[in-house]
Amino acid sequence: MSYRVGVDIGGTFIDFCFFNEQTDDIFTLKVLTTPSKPGSEVMEGLKIAQSRHGIEPSEITSFVHGTTVGVNTLIQGVGARLALFATENFEDVLELARLRMPETYNLQSSRPDPLVAKDLVFSIRERMRSDGKVLRALDRDSVVEAVARAREKGAEGIIVALINAYRNADHEREVVRIVREVAPELFVFASTDIWPVIREYERTTTAVINGYVHPRVAHYISSLQAALREHAVQPEPLVTKSNGGIMNAELGKENCVSMLLSGTASGVMGGAFVASRAGCSDALTIDIGGTSADVAVIIDGKPQFAAGEKVGPHSLYVPAVAVSSIGEGGGSVAWVDDFGVLKVGPESAGSDPGPACYGRGGTKPTITDAFAVCGLIGHDSLAYGSISIDVDKARAAVGTIAEKLGWSLKATAQAIINVAISGMYLEINKLIARHGIDVRSFTLVAFGGAGPMLAPMLALELGIRQVLVPTTPGVVSALGGLVSDIRNDFISSHYLTVASNNMEAIRAGFEELKREALLWLREEQKFKGEPTFLLSADMNYAGQSFEIETDLEADWLEGEEVTAIIDAFHARHVQLYDFHDADAEVNIVNLRLVVTAAGPRPELKSVPVVRAPAEPARYVPATFADKTVQAGLYLRHDLAPGHFFEGPAIVLQSDSTTCIPEGFSASVDGFGNIMLQATAEKTLI
Repeated sequence: MSYRVGVDIGGTFIDFCFFNEQTDDIFTLKVLTTPSKPGSEVMEGLKIAQSRHGIEPSEITSFVHGTTVGVNTLIQGVGARLALFATENFEDVLELARLRMPETYNLQSSRPDPLVAKDLVFSIRERMRSDGKVLRALDRDSVVEAVARAREKGAEGIIVALINAYRNADHEREVVRIVREVAPELFVFASTDIWPVIREYERTTTAVINGYVHPRVAHYISSLQAALREHAVQPEPLVTKSNGGIMNAELGKENCVSMLLSGTASGVMGGAFVASRAGCSDALTIDIGGTSADVAVIIDGKPQFAAGEKVGPHSLYVPAVAVSSIGEGGGSVAWVDDFGVLKVGPESAGSDPGPACYGRGGTKPTITDAFAVCGLIGHDSLAYGSISIDVDKARAAVGTIAEKLGWSLKATAQAIINVAISGMYLEINKLIARHGIDVRSFTLVAFGGAGPMLAPMLALELGIRQVLVPTTPGVVSALGGLVSDIRNDFISSHYLTVASNNMEAIRAGFEELKREALLWLREEQKFKGEPTFLLSADMNYAGQSFEIETDLEADWLEGEEVTAIIDAFHARHVQLYDFHDADAEVNIVNLRLVVTAAGPRPELKSVPVVRAPAEPARYVPATFADKTVQAGLYLRHDLAPGHFFEGPAIVLQSDSTTCIPEGFSASVDGFGNIMLQATAEKTLI
């Protein structure tokens, strides 16, 4: 036998998905994370797979890993101490940032402190003009002096970001060479090697984030590689990227910023894969784990991408799957503020000690504890038998909130659930508005350990009438690693008017990007097949200070179809802003190219559907919307394609629990997914 393995690490569990390449069977597994020993959970999972399913390490042909090491390093503020080398008189690029408020409607909002302290920014005497010509030659002495001062300040690494380097990177590369010559113990990155875009702040901060997380990411990947070798796993690991693709793990040690949202993107790709196989081309994916709820938009079967996504207080300018992360997961802690208002999150109980009902020493009330108090979980063990729910401990934890508010225990538990749903509703509506979509015709794809618990209730609030619960919702993110393609983004800044006399320059720019992409694919990824190229450009009207990414066709470039390119931009502008200026000059600021190389991926099995009513294992008292009812308790492994039943109901399985309120009918499709259909207009809050 041979197996492809997908692994995803969350805040509470590490998820495994094993795909048998001969039988197309999928095995799944969850292991509690060990924050004190990151990476040891991977080895524990492989040992369990070996003993439980007979999967030998030598049978593993591919190992794809999604990790949160980079994003956690950034959010927790525990990254490297960096020095920034900037062109003389341009040292304040991180301080100035962008002259806009972080939160438009919050007058009290403030920008985060730069990741490089002011006293660690050093001047480099040089000057490159905007056309790429040298105005002032690089002064080697200024570089040597800056290195010495950086050492004195205790810098662990250096970021080189010089003015106009996007046009000519010679000075940046020479600075890097000098740093490596005089201070080989310091790591160093040039901004143009990370993300060579025209705007200085975006280029600089991207390189800084890359350097900030580099030591921890590189250490984690090296440890993973060593552990896999020790465990006799032969293939080199691959890592998932923020853009939904995968790449060689060795490359991830240097190009850390591209895998910052590694685990989050895996979930979106897995959710999109499941939704497309089920015939749901337009969907919202919601991945609720122990710490957060991550929501993404799927249109025509394709995840939507964006730049400038927020990672904590910082913006990420490399292309990434557009995900809104909401600080409300199954382990999010409920609390009462100084004004007596009930709040949920963003603090999470994580896996250690975890929610109180896990019986691992936790005492703070969480969303999971609220579900236990309401009788919605606790009817069987969780996480493949690794956790038994202690309802009494959940009641004790929620009781601390009930006492402060003067409410009953169940009223407090229901209020915790309602507050969590309200917070998700607010953030999801922002995402909906940004994409200009009507989600009432969309399918909500619920996964993650807590996704199926909360998603049906959330769907009622959003007006979404269909919810899809995958066969193994708790490990969809791990599945995402197995269905992702090799993918990378390339960009170059040009600033050209879209006109006949510039078409040759535009074509030449794309040809250069294509050469870079093929070199990366052949040399770095060792891929010998035929790739796919997607072309786009960041475009604007003359005088605009922002750009819109617009998809382009290769035929338009070959045929010099200027009108087609301009019309595509007009159409995109109308889609986003409901108007266009037919008389305005149209400019291209950046050329973009995405290269994808498809590999083998698992095919989900479909079987004929024979409709029949499902019989519950038993009925249990459960509280939905302040109303205690007798809910049918179903076992997921007993539900066959064609089975149908009505809410209120609870579905138990090893990796998740699905809570179905009244107002939904449920059926099982040919892939084993549970499809929920709203039968009435109703809200829970």
